[in-house]
Amino acid sequence: MTAKQTIEAGKAILGIEFGSTRIKAVLIDQENKPIAQGSHEWENQLVDGLWTYSTEAIWYGLEDCYANLRKNVKEQYDCEIEVLASIGISAMMHGYMAFGPNGIATQRTLPSENEKILVPFRTWRNTNTGPAAAELSKLFNFNIPLRWSISHLYQCILEDQPHVKDITYLTTLAGYIHWRLTGEKVLGIGDASGMLPIDSKTKNYDATMVKKFNDLIAPKGYPWKIEDILPKCLVAGENAGYLTEHGAQRLDVTGHLKPGCPVCPPEGDAGTGMTATNAVKQRTGNVSAGTSSFSMIVLEKELSKPSEMIDMVTTPDGSPVAMVHCNNCTSDINAWVKLFKEYQELLGVPVDMNEIYGKLYNHAMSGDPDCGGILSYNYISGEPVTGLAEGRPLVVRSANDKFNLANFFRANLYATVAVLKLGNDVLFKEEKIKVDRITGHGGLFKTKGVGQRVLAAALGSPISVMETAGEGGAWGIALLAGYMVNNSKGLNLADYLEDVVFAGNTGVEIAPTQEDIDGFNKYIKNYEAGLAIEQAAVANKN
Repeated sequence: MTAKQTIEAGKAILGIEFGSTRIKAVLIDQENKPIAQGSHEWENQLVDGLWTYSTEAIWYGLEDCYANLRKNVKEQYDCEIEVLASIGISAMMHGYMAFGPNGIATQRTLPSENEKILVPFRTWRNTNTGPAAAELSKLFNFNIPLRWSISHLYQCILEDQPHVKDITYLTTLAGYIHWRLTGEKVLGIGDASGMLPIDSKTKNYDATMVKKFNDLIAPKGYPWKIEDILPKCLVAGENAGYLTEHGAQRLDVTGHLKPGCPVCPPEGDAGTGMTATNAVKQRTGNVSAGTSSFSMIVLEKELSKPSEMIDMVTTPDGSPVAMVHCNNCTSDINAWVKLFKEYQELLGVPVDMNEIYGKLYNHAMSGDPDCGGILSYNYISGEPVTGLAEGRPLVVRSANDKFNLANFFRANLYATVAVLKLGNDVLFKEEKIKVDRITGHGGLFKTKGVGQRVLAAALGSPISVMETAGEGGAWGIALLAGYMVNNSKGLNLADYLEDVVFAGNTGVEIAPTQEDIDGFNKYIKNYEAGLAIEQAAVANKN
């Protein structure tokens, strides 16, 4: 089939992912190749000290993203999307979306939706949950990160927030959108593992931890138990419901899209990143590097002990994964690139952002391997891995450092993966974890070879990048939607990706040079020593 025939026959598959700065839709054919895409730019807001997106922004973003996809299809193929083979919804993981009958109705809430959001959506970026995460980590003997849903919930309980007693449903952003499109209160197991720890044997929330939590909050007398308000866990390949008439109208306000197509389990961006990089098999890993960054290593065995730097989550089919999650990655270096864009505009030179990124990133690699002594802390927000509850972006240098453009930008590139290195050193040096392949994807890798080389130096390991790296999580969730309806041979997810989707393609690999490794190690030693500067900046600037 041609792409047009695929769309007109209702065989195309839709994946939509809500990222931190962009909502992206990708339409794929039966060969898993992207044939159309749409997007919508958005930004989080800091409201009453908490990072959030309004429900109005969520639904307007979804509608506009889909409208942009429709426009792309119309321009390329002169046809309409009326029937889809399947749909998948993905979003940034974790955070807190609590619903109940007495919540705050919004202008875009339909009368039929009798469960309203109780407090504004609290995203993964918030770091106000320290007391809750610390207490739960001790209770469970398991690292519970600040951004996990259970941390947010328990922090609300510690603060006696009045809405908690009214909760009837607690979910993530992906789970919320899926629920409104299908009516099903379910969640893919990878995203669910960012709500409450998962037992990979039962493919469900850890029963021991569920009991401990219920016992912990029993004196509060809430009318619910934790298992009553969490979404049901589903693994990749399971049916997670069907697009309702109401859901079809929410996606396509023009009314062309018909209801009834199956929808796969909603997943978090970590799970779609693993899928998009063919990294769900044991001894494989991937690094996603955009607004935030995280590495995922699929484990052969459990870690010897909990670590505050390592989060234990799962693949979309429930295998244990060691995750290092960093709140900050490319936002600060993007701000510096925009500064150079402004300078170029002052000179009256035409601006091509891809050219600016390419010139600056490639020039950075001509700098000294240790960045000439320059340090960069890219902390737009707090960074739990290094113990910072808030962030202050900083560039630090001494009078004797080699301050030039190449070293400056190299230091900022190193900063994008510096915290990631600190966490992965625990895995590779202390836990002796072995990995056969690490694949990178996300915005950091768009300038060919540069981000890849930096990450290889940081981890001391070869890094592969595929041509599809730029497609990201929207393509990943589309693949999971395709796995649900097109897996005629009954393959497990790892084999389906290896044999059907990627067919042996492992991408282009770059191995680090010893000079780059030594330079990054020197940089990171100075970086760790200089964290006191960042801490002082946070403490002394409102």
